[in-house]
Amino acid sequence: MLLTGFLFVAVTGIVRHLGSDMPAIEAAFIRYCFGLLLILPVLVKLTKQRMEPGLLKLYGFRGLVHGIAVMLWFYAMARIPIAEVTAIGYTAPIYITIAAAFFLGERLQLRRTLAILVGLAGSLVILRPGFQEINSGQLAQVVAAPLFAASFIIAKKLTDRADPSAIVGMLSVVCVIVLLPGAILQWRDPTLEELMWLALTAVFATAGHYTQTRAFRAAPITVTQPIMFLQLVWAALLGMALFDESLDPFVFLGGAIVIGAATYISHREALAARRQKALEAGK
Repeated sequence: MLLTGFLFVAVTGIVRHLGSDMPAIEAAFIRYCFGLLLILPVLVKLTKQRMEPGLLKLYGFRGLVHGIAVMLWFYAMARIPIAEVTAIGYTAPIYITIAAAFFLGERLQLRRTLAILVGLAGSLVILRPGFQEINSGQLAQVVAAPLFAASFIIAKKLTDRADPSAIVGMLSVVCVIVLLPGAILQWRDPTLEELMWLALTAVFATAGHYTQTRAFRAAPITVTQPIMFLQLVWAALLGMALFDESLDPFVFLGGAIVIGAATYISHREALAARRQKALEAGK
């Protein structure tokens, strides 16, 4: 998971370098096309295997939400500082907990509810509505965060039934299909330099998804998630070193609040899961 953090920060740096000249959906589409080329051996192997219908549905839904999230993320990366994009992205576990309460009927205990409220307060510290104008890049990342959260939860579920390389491969296939119509509508011919950068993005991102999936298989999210939070440090250092982005104390303060809330929620989820397993073992 530590390696995953470095790989994803490398991706953010490249996308930040590309800027906003290319439509976000086209950039995301080209990135996943290169990703397909990288995993062709995996795809050939998959065509020879029989896939469960239920598994195919999970692959499809994950690709749909992830494809939309990546498009929004590309848009945000070209418009707001790297550290801010990363900090807003940490709200994902909070959205997962809220969604579980509304759509799965899970009870929200008082401590978990307070953690959600604290996490949302941290988001407001980062965005500072009323004290600064909330721009389209921030809004894009706010919408992308819960979509990425859904994608990662499905990935965790898939690790119990599929090989990590197959999970990464099917993500690229479905994302290309999802992004294709929008890319055609907004298409402009990319330069050779843009194609080279997007190819490198595909290398780092595909490797990052693979190492992340391996981490999900090897350990609970409660173990791996805190390590991912180091991305905020790497992102801030990258923004300072390469793009002259200043360290915004409100982004770090809000990010620390969100990280604390998300870590507590993850901890409570792990305790609840262990209690449930203990109850089931005792029956």
